[in-house]
Amino acid sequence: MKRFSANGQSRAVAIWLFATAALVFAMVVVGGVTRLTGSGLSITEWKPIMGALPPMNGADWADAFQKYKTIPQYEHINPDMTLDGFKTIFWWEWAHRFLGRIIGVVFAVPFFVFLALRKIPKRLIGRCAVLLALGGLQGLIGWWMVSSGLSERVDVAPERLATHLGLALLIFMGLIWTGLEAWRGEEHARPPVGWSRGAAVLLGAVFVQCLLGGLVAGAKAGFVYTDWPLMNGSVLPPVEWGAGALTFLHDQALVQFNHRIAAYALLIGGTVYAVQAWRWRLAEGLGVSAMVVATVLWMQAALGVVTLIHAVPLWLGALHQAGAALVLAVVTINLWLVRRSLPRLFMSGPRTRVL
Repeated sequence: MKRFSANGQSRAVAIWLFATAALVFAMVVVGGVTRLTGSGLSITEWKPIMGALPPMNGADWADAFQKYKTIPQYEHINPDMTLDGFKTIFWWEWAHRFLGRIIGVVFAVPFFVFLALRKIPKRLIGRCAVLLALGGLQGLIGWWMVSSGLSERVDVAPERLATHLGLALLIFMGLIWTGLEAWRGEEHARPPVGWSRGAAVLLGAVFVQCLLGGLVAGAKAGFVYTDWPLMNGSVLPPVEWGAGALTFLHDQALVQFNHRIAAYALLIGGTVYAVQAWRWRLAEGLGVSAMVVATVLWMQAALGVVTLIHAVPLWLGALHQAGAALVLAVVTINLWLVRRSLPRLFMSGPRTRVL
């Protein structure tokens, strides 16, 4: 019985990977809402199995609330919080963790079933195993992040939040790329170095910008300097350099400034990339793909400005985080298309450049 096509194509595996990617996208958005509502520290214990069950009665709720009262966030930020208020933030954090558990099941169970049935193309088995391992690591990173806010801080450390977000986005990119590989099958042609390198640099720059956004979120830098294009009337407000290297991770002015500058660089780079692709009239949708990249970059930048000048209301903050994941998906697909389509394009004959 044929498990997959001769070139390693499996549509069933691709659909499974794309479905998992959609859940990871939802996880990123829910994580953003959890952060914006200040809910991330409401569950003060890490119980990978038993933690799947929420408090089931009044005594359980009182116990969970009492544990929350022992951390600095309650003492310094929410000393007047009632049990009903605690339940609100608890449910957001619980939903975030529960969705993570669902993703683990949705990925792990089909993985082992497909593996037993020999339906995963051999070249993709290792990639899927790595994605499974990264998913497990993400749970550990999530607790490492939360633990930073349970004793000496009233929130989580920005660098840990950025690490947690970054790993989620790496998994998201890996799921999309591997899904595309399973959908299309294997090819051996090498892409032209220039275009492939340019698309890869663009993807890397978007990923770094997402990490910078994570630092902004962790430092709560979006709630200050809400004017634009200046920051409190200056290009760069005063920076407190006393923290040394941590200044680049914690100082609100600096992390927001870095996020802004990186956004401007991305807009310029993405626009130049799209214009060049269009001028070369790249076939098989690559010119269109490049224009989509530029369009989503401009839309995300505009959304970022609107979110900032309104001091990050919940719905705009969540939408901006969702937009970041969408941009990352688009540039990932664009790089995959460049690596897959351009070899056939250039092997078919020399291109005529449009001047």
